[in-house]
Amino acid sequence: MQILLIRHGQSEADALEVHEGRVDFPLTPAGVEQAHKMAERVKEAFPPEYIWGSTLKRASETASILARTIGCPINYLPELEEHNNGKLAGRSQAGKSVPRNLPPHVKLGETGESGIEFRARAEHVFSYIKHYSKPYRRIAIVSHEGMISRILESFLGLPVHHDYYFHTSEAGIHLIEYNERGRFVHFLNSDDHVRT
Repeated sequence: MQILLIRHGQSEADALEVHEGRVDFPLTPAGVEQAHKMAERVKEAFPPEYIWGSTLKRASETASILARTIGCPINYLPELEEHNNGKLAGRSQAGKSVPRNLPPHVKLGETGESGIEFRARAEHVFSYIKHYSKPYRRIAIVSHEGMISRILESFLGLPVHHDYYFHTSEAGIHLIEYNERGRFVHFLNSDDHVRT
């Protein structure tokens, strides 16, 4: 089974430079355009048979654009939402960068999820999606940069605490696959479609 991991287009929070996490900003007009460009590329090159999407507006809007363009079913899961960053959600990023080397048990933003909790949620939802996607040859998961990174960590068998970082551009695409030989990475963070 092939799995497309797709990040949402630019959100209002991206444009305002505030921490997103669970705060529910919609796409900007530029983000809608990015989502349409991504959807056209996916339709032409590797259309999925089924789409799973986060329930947060920026991702659900992106996923619905993809579903309409492809003409395939979609299922929204709250478990695909971004990292719960607690009190940081919606606050300006100026002078308040997210700590990168927190111990895995420490909650982000004091009231959010710890790295272990976030990874466990990602492992659970990824397992659920794989199980219920068995009839399909290719699916898409439309989510957020943090969740996509956790899914890639799961796919690659990385520990919770490591020093790798997976960047995903706005409306960026990763393509991974489970096949008879094992796990195969076709490409990571393809975003040519939004830069043309």
